[in-house]
Amino acid sequence: MAYDRYLAICNPLHYNTIMNTRLQHLLVIYCWVFGFLVTQITLCFLCQLEFCGPNVIDHFFCDLVPYLELSCSYKYALQLEIMIVGIPILVIPFILVIISYIRVFITIFGISFTKGWKKTFSTFSSHLTVVTMYFGTILTIYMVPANGYTLPIHKLIAFLYIVVTPLFNPIIYCLRNQEMRTVMEKLFRRREKK
Repeated sequence: MAYDRYLAICNPLHYNTIMNTRLQHLLVIYCWVFGFLVTQITLCFLCQLEFCGPNVIDHFFCDLVPYLELSCSYKYALQLEIMIVGIPILVIPFILVIISYIRVFITIFGISFTKGWKKTFSTFSSHLTVVTMYFGTILTIYMVPANGYTLPIHKLIAFLYIVVTPLFNPIIYCLRNQEMRTVMEKLFRRREKK
């Protein structure tokens, strides 16, 4: 989506030529295949773990870090693999998103009239907010060593990216909708009168 916003703002005349159906299909296929193949590496390491203690995960879903806490075998190789695999899965896409938004910012500041600047900024600011929140929590959970924070903090951060981010996304996009803003303003005015 960051590349889509980059094309729409920085190359609007070439948008339809570049972002065609073929490229969209290739991007989706790449994400699915790459994600599947990379997780197979982690799965191979996970299958070699031994469990000799409690079998209850202290979390609200079966996440990798609490799952590793249950293992009594040597976990350093798996933790190192997770950090190494996290680079192409998390860090590189995050850097590409940041680069595309830097280019968008540069383009926006090149627009001379204020109305165009505001419209362009509102087009991608909501996406940037959600992406920052999502990548920030994911990078914190999977790229920081597991013993660097406690389980309650891990649960809170996991809650942010599992529940809050997906809920936050439609709220942001709804608030960008002019009809939704009008309805919300009427609702608040009505409450103020009471």
